[in-house]
Amino acid sequence: MRKIEVKNIKKTFVNGSQFTPVLKDISFDVEEGEFVSIMGPSGSGKSTLLYLLGGLDQPTSGQVLINGKDLGKLSDKALCRMRNHEIGFVFQFYNLVPNLSVADNISLPVSLRGERVKKDRLEECLELIGLADKRNLTPRELSGGQQQRVAIARALVFDPDILFLDEPIGNLDTKTGMRLMELFSRINKDYGKTIIQVTHSEEASRYGTKLIRIVDGELATFRSVNARQMTA
Repeated sequence: MRKIEVKNIKKTFVNGSQFTPVLKDISFDVEEGEFVSIMGPSGSGKSTLLYLLGGLDQPTSGQVLINGKDLGKLSDKALCRMRNHEIGFVFQFYNLVPNLSVADNISLPVSLRGERVKKDRLEECLELIGLADKRNLTPRELSGGQQQRVAIARALVFDPDILFLDEPIGNLDTKTGMRLMELFSRINKDYGKTIIQVTHSEEASRYGTKLIRIVDGELATFRSVNARQMTA
């Protein structure tokens, strides 16, 4: 059983003699296949929490374990390998390479490892995001929603177990954003991916199975929710 365990994590940012506590003694577990939404006011620490879960930052104290591995005890090489094989990231800003095609942007994480993406895997990713007919276009020829779909496929191309989403629909209009949430819901249900998203959107949070609410750096809510049924 693949699982994320968060044990008493605290995060304090230090600037000279100034100490700013951001997260305060947070603990919870995420089971394999869950879709967890993290919500909270701006500055509450929700994005900091996501970065700690994904190994992009380290807690001041406490532990984050993925599949039994304590991220704080992994070497830089082992942590990099985990980020390149077991977990994927989708951010608010698409971060696509403007002069590369859709297909090449999707393939980029694998290409950077000196490997080639299997043709069947690339086709599967293109079909999943509905852009098989746009594989040769560049990002500047796509809408914002289409660019985010490419970023999603790029995160999925190496078949990670866990997807971390940081405000993935924050730059999109409501209709386009909800279409992407339908896609994330399908990835969660049909492919069994564990998904953890940070969002300001109550509507987006309803696609999840669990809700975490962070207030002033503390865990205010951790409960199951009735996931919205897919409409497309």
